[in-house]
Amino acid sequence: MARIRHRIRRARRADGSGRVSGANGSGRRAAGSGRGRRIGFAAVLTALSLAALTTAGGGPPAPVPSAGPVALADATGLGSCRIPAARDIQMSEGIPTPPGYTRSTGEVRALNLMIDFSDAEGEGKALDRLAEFFPQTSDWFRTSSYGRLDYRPHAPVTEWLRMPLSFEEYGIERGSPYEPGYRKLVEDLVTVADSKVDFSAYDLVNVLVTPNAGPSALDTVLSVTFSGNAEAPIADGVPLANTSFVYSRQDDGSGSYAETGFRVLPHENGHVFGLPDLYTSEGGGAVGHWDIMSEDWGANNDLLGWHKWKLGWLDSAQLGCASAPGTAEYTLTPLAAPGGAKMTIVPLTPDSGYAVEVRTRAGNDEAICRPGVLIYRVHGDVDTGQGPVTVADSERDSGGCTRRPNVHAELSDAPYQPGQSFTDKKNGIKISVVRKERGGGYTVRVTRRS
Repeated sequence: MARIRHRIRRARRADGSGRVSGANGSGRRAAGSGRGRRIGFAAVLTALSLAALTTAGGGPPAPVPSAGPVALADATGLGSCRIPAARDIQMSEGIPTPPGYTRSTGEVRALNLMIDFSDAEGEGKALDRLAEFFPQTSDWFRTSSYGRLDYRPHAPVTEWLRMPLSFEEYGIERGSPYEPGYRKLVEDLVTVADSKVDFSAYDLVNVLVTPNAGPSALDTVLSVTFSGNAEAPIADGVPLANTSFVYSRQDDGSGSYAETGFRVLPHENGHVFGLPDLYTSEGGGAVGHWDIMSEDWGANNDLLGWHKWKLGWLDSAQLGCASAPGTAEYTLTPLAAPGGAKMTIVPLTPDSGYAVEVRTRAGNDEAICRPGVLIYRVHGDVDTGQGPVTVADSERDSGGCTRRPNVHAELSDAPYQPGQSFTDKKNGIKISVVRKERGGGYTVRVTRRS
């Protein structure tokens, strides 16, 4: 059974309500920031190897324009199947994602800074810490996005950046917001890196903390992301509005830690692209291992088709909309394969609907033990971490088909097979798997009552 982890990634409102808010902190200027562009040397990581780390003699990359909405997904002809983004909902599953997050298509420049503390000195070289995540993270995004996201990691500072206070003095705890510990940490980080980094040249920031700072990930998880946060500390004239902090990682004991431990970073970066946490207070019981925003440790996994559409990696032409009463059939190709029809949406209410897709053991999905048709409900009006997505289990209380460490076993056999049907009697919906097609696709039949 997967180890359960709980995280709070957004700041709590100053009114003490406990509600998580995207506009956290005071938005005041970080110390030492706002100077003109700095001339320095940018160590650029290629997607092939850290050995290809090179020096850009012309200084840091040119500043990038405001990212705007993540992906203004074309919803032409989809009508009620396009669940809109809900107001006052953090990282709503609705489409399109509102402005303020990092764009999720084209070239995205990721600034990586490795930091340590006097009471937690970096062990080994800072570039060794960087190598834990790259080029794996870039490769993961390239595979998941069908090449639509060109994730470019940059490391203009190749040594550990020592923070002026000890880790203990910052008072950072699990789920801590930008106030007060994180805000102080970010302000100090900007001051320390100010002469070497032009923060305005990047789309997002990854702060890779030395793993010996704070408790083990087996005890608690400190990794956190502040996203869509225009009131973040300012550096070089821009708010650090989409910043991920990565601490120690969890070794699942399977022997694959070196290959799969990087996945905490694409999970955290999923938030800077506007994706919510899919695990709940019960852990991975709502979605299991079917999306990296649910379980990001252990074996590799991909994103749901809904998230790929939300991020602009699937076109509306690859989607079917089963909104009309009656019966219709749809043939879907495996989600991991580029091209073809990928998802059928069955709308229920203005804020929710079912999504139907085919999952196979391919691409980023290495742990799938029962390929088939995955059916899940999407809620656009449910907060991150509160269950915005729920997977329908075709084999309830079966115990699942996998015994791999840190994979939610019960939902591992959730996909439906030919001859099986999912029924929502209340809403008059029946989704049946008709047959398996050559090439791994499936034909499904959707019936909805008048």
